[in-house]
Amino acid sequence: MTSLTPPDYQAIYLSMKVALAATALSLPFGIAFAYIMSFASFRGKLLLEVLINLPLTLPPVVIGYLLLLLLGKKGWIGSFLDQLGMGIIFTWKAAVIASAVVGFPLLVRSVRLSMEHVDQQLIQASRTLGASRHDTFLTVILPLSLPGVIAGSLLMFARSLGEFGATIIVAGNIPGVTQTIPLAIYDYAGAPASQALAISLCAVSIGMSAAVLIFHEFVSARLAKRG
Repeated sequence: MTSLTPPDYQAIYLSMKVALAATALSLPFGIAFAYIMSFASFRGKLLLEVLINLPLTLPPVVIGYLLLLLLGKKGWIGSFLDQLGMGIIFTWKAAVIASAVVGFPLLVRSVRLSMEHVDQQLIQASRTLGASRHDTFLTVILPLSLPGVIAGSLLMFARSLGEFGATIIVAGNIPGVTQTIPLAIYDYAGAPASQALAISLCAVSIGMSAAVLIFHEFVSARLAKRG
């Protein structure tokens, strides 16, 4: 197997950076939406659920193009950010947003499943003892939903490591700037002489994903024993 090149190490570092940032950015929103979907009743709940899960069924390229329209210089958000000198398109921040949007449903689904399994009697007991909804959430629901929070975060992190379609649309494929592992493999795949380098990065990607999943299973088992 061919050794990795300096641009490959940059791609690995950027992939880790993007995945961590996307997970951290999405986590508070994921917990909030999971709570709303688990405990709130309102008109339009079905529509909200469809919107949250839509990235699971849409082609990533479609998501990337819609983000490009939204965040581009003529987009609703992009034009405002451009006036502030805060361009996002074709930067690593765009890759973070793309990964966050694509992986968000996995996070919400895991946290929601965990919240829905919280014993309702514990919630009622907390409210009977005078705790507000906010206190009940922080002291009862969130701690008992920790396995789902961790599982969702790890799954989203793993998904972000492999994000390609939406990222290449909004962030481009700029070595050392926006080129993540999947984008680097895409470049190598187009050049027959670089097959060995592509295989090396594939091996790295498989190893990273496997490590995340093994850690996910280990943490889930430990939390299950504590439960």
